[in-house]
Amino acid sequence: MQDNPFAVVAKVGDKVSDLSTPRPIIDEDRLAANITRLQAYMDEHGLNFRPHIKTHKIPALAAQQTAAGAKGINCQKISEAEVFASAGFEDILITFNILGPEKLTRLSGLNDRISGLKVVADSDVTVDGLSAHFASRRPLVVLVECDTGGGRCGVQTPSEAAALARHIHEAPGLTFGGLLNYPKPGSASEVQAFLSETVSVLKAEGIDCAIVSNGGTPSLFEAHLVTAATEHRAGTYIYNDRSMVRAGHCGEDDCAMHVLATVVSRPTSDRAVVDAGSKALTSDLLGFADFGTVVGYPDAVITGLSEEHGVIDLSRCTGKRPEIGEKIRIIPNHTCVVSNLFDTMVFHRDGVVTRVEDVAARGLVW
Repeated sequence: MQDNPFAVVAKVGDKVSDLSTPRPIIDEDRLAANITRLQAYMDEHGLNFRPHIKTHKIPALAAQQTAAGAKGINCQKISEAEVFASAGFEDILITFNILGPEKLTRLSGLNDRISGLKVVADSDVTVDGLSAHFASRRPLVVLVECDTGGGRCGVQTPSEAAALARHIHEAPGLTFGGLLNYPKPGSASEVQAFLSETVSVLKAEGIDCAIVSNGGTPSLFEAHLVTAATEHRAGTYIYNDRSMVRAGHCGEDDCAMHVLATVVSRPTSDRAVVDAGSKALTSDLLGFADFGTVVGYPDAVITGLSEEHGVIDLSRCTGKRPEIGEKIRIIPNHTCVVSNLFDTMVFHRDGVVTRVEDVAARGLVW
C-alpha cells in the first residue's frame, strides 16, 4: 500500500457499503470469470494471449492473467514496463513508437534487465533512432506496426510493412521480431489478408515472422478468424465496461468494475447529484451520449460531469429514485481511464473487501 497519511484506505473485511466514496470496486468472482473465459477461448483456438496491462496497471492482476495461461504482457509506455519488470515480468511488449534520447536511454536500461523486451516501429525514422542507440548495446527486438484499418499508427500496405521489416532485419543493434496491428472491429478478413500477404513476402526472402500480434478488445472474439496471427492482445476484458456491453462481448453482470458513488444532492425531483465527477468516472464518451450506467436504475442518465460532481437525470425513472445519502454503483464507459484516476483499487466478494491493491503504474505516461 502507498504510504499516504491522507488516503482513505479500505481494510480486508470492511463492507463495501461502508466505504468512503467515490471509489472503484472490483468484484473478485467476476474478475476471475472474465480471465478464465477469455483464456479458454484463446486456448481453444491455439492462440497465445498477451494481456494489455494498461486496463488495470496492477502486477498482481497480471500475475493472475499469466497464471491462467497468458504468454507475456503488453504495456503502452516504458515507465509502465519498468514497473512490471520490477515485479518479475520478463516477456514485455511495448506497443508505442519510442523516440528521443531520454526514452531510448531508459529503454536500453530496461532491455538489459529483462530477457523478453520487444517494441514496435512504423517508420524509418523510429527504426534509425533505435538502431543508432542499440548498435553498441544488447540487441533490441522490434516488430513492424501495421495499420490494417484501425486508422491509428502503422504502415499502410503489406509492401511498406515488408520494406520496414527488411530495414529492421539489416539495422545494427536490432532484431526483427514480427508484425503487429490494432484493427477496427469487424475487419478480420482485411486483417488476415494484410498480415498473410506480408508474412508470405518476407518468408520468400528468408525473413521469419516469429510473432504476428493481432490486437484489441473490440476485436476480441474475432481473433480466431485471423489465422495468420500467433497471438492476440486485449486489456479491457478483465474488468469489462459499458462499451464492452454495447459491443456484445459481455453483459452487465460480467462487469467487474463499478464506481461506488454517493448521492449528495437532490435539487429537484428529476435531478440527483453524486460525488463522482470527471476525476472518478472520466469524461470519455466512447460514442455514448452520457457517462455510465447506474446499476439498479436503468432509466437514470448521467448527463454531465464536472470535476467533483456527476449530474443524473431521473425524469424517465418510474418507481423508486435514489435519495440523498444513498450509495449507488456506476458501470463506467471506459474502465482503463478510471484505473488511472485512483491510487488504489478495492476488491470485494459478496460485498466484503478481500484486498486492496496499489495501482502501481498509475500516471506513467511515458
